[in-house]
Amino acid sequence: MSADSGLVLILLGAPGAGKGTYCKELKQRYQTPQISTGDIFRAAVKEGTEIGHLAKAYMDRGALVPDTIVVGIVWDRIRQQDCSKGFILDGFPRTVDQADALVGLLYGIGKKLSVAINLDVDRQVLIQRLTGRRMCRSCDKGNFNVFTLKPKVDGVCDYCGGELYQRDDDKEAVILSRLKVYDEQTQPLIEYYQSRGQLETLKLEGGIEDMLKRIHGIIDSRRA
Repeated sequence: MSADSGLVLILLGAPGAGKGTYCKELKQRYQTPQISTGDIFRAAVKEGTEIGHLAKAYMDRGALVPDTIVVGIVWDRIRQQDCSKGFILDGFPRTVDQADALVGLLYGIGKKLSVAINLDVDRQVLIQRLTGRRMCRSCDKGNFNVFTLKPKVDGVCDYCGGELYQRDDDKEAVILSRLKVYDEQTQPLIEYYQSRGQLETLKLEGGIEDMLKRIHGIIDSRRA
């Protein structure tokens, strides 16, 4: 890609792999927005928009939102001014068809993919991370886990005192469905990007800081 077209990064990994956690730091380091289709859809659900109603029916049962809806959402987002110097894709693409569509979307705004990084995490670790996750209803800082990152007071956010809750898509039955969908539809993306020389796989080892250093190394090497 050209030197001035910015970072275009895809983070791959099953639900619970930590994509959102790493994105928060990466978007600060590289001064690029994080585009999370999950966040976009959850905001639409909360606001009660037409897209929100459509997406909720799929999300509540752990199924993927149809490609036509997802691709349209991403296209609208990456054309916004804050994406002019690049962006980080979290949760998109999730299928090979979406990956093919992304090539066209990037071409349409004069950009190319920098690298796709696959976060490889043990399946049992993923299930524990997701079933144990608790979110705050009142602020965006409250993100806890009843197994690994407990709040000081059970059910109460350390930051604002708001109520902690378990998302519908973090319940075990839905998680197992999400992982099955991932295996069947999203896992082929690893082969897709690997065959094009655009993939780097990182096994989850060490803490968040160790993983971030390795991610930084991959990104900086690919952009050099």
